Amino acid sequence: MKKITYLFIIMGLCLSAIKTQAQQVVQRVEPTFWWVGMANPELQLLIYGKNLAAMNVSLSENKGVELVSAIRVQSPNYLVLNLHISRQAKAQSFKILFKQQRKTVFTYNYSLKKRATGSAQRKGFDPSDVLYLITPDRFANGNPKNDNHPAMRESANRKNKGGRHGGDIKGIVDKLDYIKDMGFTAIWLNPVLENNMKEYSYHGYSTTDFYKVDPRFGSNEEYRELCAKAKAKGIKVVMDMIVNHCGSEHWWMKDLPMSDWVNNQKGFLNKKYKGTTHRKTVIQDPYVAQTDVDEFNKGWFVSTMPDLNQRNPMMAKYLIQNSIWWVEYAGLSGIRMDTYSYSDPGFMSEWSCKVMAEYPNLNIVGEEWFYNPAIVSYWQRGKKNRDGYQACLPSLVDFPLHETLVKALNKKEEMFSGWIHAYEMLANDFLYADPFSLVTFPDNHDVSRFFTQVNEDYHLFKLGIAYYLTMRGIPQIYYGTEVLMTSPKHRDDGLVRADFPGGWQGDKVNAFTQKGLTAQQKDAQKFCKKLLNWRKNNPVIHQGKLRHYAPKQGIYVYFRHYQGKKVMVVLSKNSQEVKLNLNRFTQSLGTAKQGKDIVSDKQLNLQNTLTVPAKSPMIIEIN
Repeated sequence: MKKITYLFIIMGLCLSAIKTQAQQVVQRVEPTFWWVGMANPELQLLIYGKNLAAMNVSLSENKGVELVSAIRVQSPNYLVLNLHISRQAKAQSFKILFKQQRKTVFTYNYSLKKRATGSAQRKGFDPSDVLYLITPDRFANGNPKNDNHPAMRESANRKNKGGRHGGDIKGIVDKLDYIKDMGFTAIWLNPVLENNMKEYSYHGYSTTDFYKVDPRFGSNEEYRELCAKAKAKGIKVVMDMIVNHCGSEHWWMKDLPMSDWVNNQKGFLNKKYKGTTHRKTVIQDPYVAQTDVDEFNKGWFVSTMPDLNQRNPMMAKYLIQNSIWWVEYAGLSGIRMDTYSYSDPGFMSEWSCKVMAEYPNLNIVGEEWFYNPAIVSYWQRGKKNRDGYQACLPSLVDFPLHETLVKALNKKEEMFSGWIHAYEMLANDFLYADPFSLVTFPDNHDVSRFFTQVNEDYHLFKLGIAYYLTMRGIPQIYYGTEVLMTSPKHRDDGLVRADFPGGWQGDKVNAFTQKGLTAQQKDAQKFCKKLLNWRKNNPVIHQGKLRHYAPKQGIYVYFRHYQGKKVMVVLSKNSQEVKLNLNRFTQSLGTAKQGKDIVSDKQLNLQNTLTVPAKSPMIIEIN
């Protein structure tokens, strides 16, 4: 009996030793797991561990999984496996067998999971939504215990405007009711993945692990729970992703798989940084020199953000799979893609089409930070470009409209100044394949606060908010805009992304409860809340056609109409009350005689003239 017991103990120790050896040798397998029933049956595994290239690989018995190839790259510490998952494959775990001289040295268990019901047909954010943009580190600190982490290089220091302040996923979960009550129907979070950089890591755009949430924000599971809890409250979640670059402290930067894994790789190894030119027009320029294209596409964004080479097919597949992994794992309703045009254009076409093939009703918005709609429109799905370029990107951030609206609000009303800037920019919508899918915004994490942009003129602020919440497109509001947060006019990211008042225990001002807010801040919050909740239930704004009239008398008028319902928007910059002749708007008004201004809650007579209050918006539901 004792011999049998000892035998089992020895066998257990041997199995434990083999498992430990596997863990020591195989340090990473990415994606960490996958799903059956995906539209694309191909799966690439990037496996990292000491001297893995010396191993031969096979799979244990499984149902419907085939090892197509095992590729050895330049570094001896990587193996790239290409698998084919048949349509009939069921959720399962199988072993990857690592062999030397035909003998299995150790194994690694890999899981294929079952997809959630309806996953492929998930509905993305659309013009019925208003996005609430949050910088997680600066919104609310729900768990002070995770402010610092022993494995993370940078510690929290709320006094440092460029440092980490402690906001986290728990803080956002705790404030979902506030977000819902305000009337927002979707949240876009600045990146939450690990940024284990020495400093200036709070913003999240220097990813050091593409499959792991930064522990100072929480865990992968907490992020997934946030998405689920938000969905239960009718709030969609949009993930901020970056495929153009990673952080210089990313784990693979210490042992690059191949000589072309990142752009200008030799320069990096020789500590010679080569930045991008930021010349975005080179992509569409019919006379461009290839050297200018390369200097834009292959240059690094900043010295701490290595530029990823998506022309490397393994890198390309890695990035595509990572995006799909997060959509599937977290239950996302959309993606916001950072620095869209800085990546290889061919890759971005492939990336967008592969993601949309998996999720045909998802939405993706690309950041093309440029103020010429001819440049921005180039990237949108359905656009017929002169060079034949096509992609599957549904939406873009409408930077051109953002710039011109600020100009329209601040400039004096003259023949070629004032509202006319916004009117004429909107007339450029013929350049877009689908202008109604663009994401519009008064401010975001990269530009000055909107209240600052309009010189802290509260009347202009209300005009601007009314415009964005009634104009075509998908509005995005930055956290704190609703309580008139300000920042310097020149770019100062740390102050633009200041802490939301009340997000930290002990804050003297609390915007969640209105404690300490000024009367004007309270009114702004009330104004935003009223318009947001009104918009939430109005298909005429979500789906309605648009007709606008050239500005006159310092007033800009446009109509939204849908299935017999109409809304008339009147935006006046005049310092005094004005009588507006309504005969000009007969095509839109028809025989309507009455309406209700949802801003003032007043019933209005729409015959002959309309009394327009000074420096105020009117949003008139027409009976």
